[in-house]
Amino acid sequence: MTTDAASLKPLRTWSHLAKNRRRPTEYEVVSTDLLWTRRNPAAPFTMSPSIPVSQWFIRNREQTGLTHPDWNAFRDPDQLIYRTYTTIQDGQESYVDGLLDEHSRNDHDFGLPAEWVAQLAARHTPGRYLIHALQMSSNYLVALAPSSTVANCLMFQAGDQLRWVSRIAYRTAELRKTHPDAGFGATERRHWESSPHWRGFVELVERMLVTWDFSEQFVVLNVFAKPATDAMLRQFGDVGRGHGDTLTGLLADAQGIDGERSKRWTRALIRFLVDGEPSNLDTLRGWAEKWVPLGDQAIDMFFDGLPGADGHAEAAKEETRLFRQGLGLQ
Repeated sequence: MTTDAASLKPLRTWSHLAKNRRRPTEYEVVSTDLLWTRRNPAAPFTMSPSIPVSQWFIRNREQTGLTHPDWNAFRDPDQLIYRTYTTIQDGQESYVDGLLDEHSRNDHDFGLPAEWVAQLAARHTPGRYLIHALQMSSNYLVALAPSSTVANCLMFQAGDQLRWVSRIAYRTAELRKTHPDAGFGATERRHWESSPHWRGFVELVERMLVTWDFSEQFVVLNVFAKPATDAMLRQFGDVGRGHGDTLTGLLADAQGIDGERSKRWTRALIRFLVDGEPSNLDTLRGWAEKWVPLGDQAIDMFFDGLPGADGHAEAAKEETRLFRQGLGLQ
């Protein structure tokens, strides 16, 4: 028996990348086609499809509301991997550390007016609960993602949100030192659970976290809830500048850099899904009708009664509207 020598020639790259006929990038090598739980969609964990965890993944991932013939073909437009993500964020963390240190040396918090300190205690430091809810959603979606390239984007997004939960906690401790009677570190949970200005965001993220289908929760998170949160934080930072609080404004600007990266890969994934299956656009527009009012309501309620915030709710809602318009959902 003779064997074709070409058939015995070893591959010079991973088999799933051989068809590209070029040397794969570092991103492709460490990011693509890594989900072993998708090798047999009928039994995601190579166990009986009747066990509860298999049923959950079949129902909420394999039968998800948005479809595509090849989820593995998606690529992060920034082509982030762990190495480049940590390098970028190390620089961002150094910048934020510099902001905090400089404002601390200048006794920034001592100079804040009492009216604004009360608003920081009611509307800023409780925000760690909101961002933690976004992080919880991102982590759930990592587990259910239909491809490793999508999972990686969500994983880095969860890292962004953990970063800002930590930064808000740090600011809470700083503000408590300079304003020990303002309730910092003691009243955040009460404000999050009971204050009228948080009720809209509480309803939005609670509904999001029990939307189990991968596609719909992804869309709720990255198209409605997170853009609404990012726009609210940016506008709140601008209001802070009007009260002499430059630090909150600068921190909001820094946080917005993470938000813009999230929007980039969200645009890419939505375009990928609509190009791969045009009927997905009808599904997306149906979800927009359901979730846009909740996002707008959350923004309106947050800014209601905030001194110096005239027009900021409308500006935040316009920012989210323009983002949806770019996705073809407005």
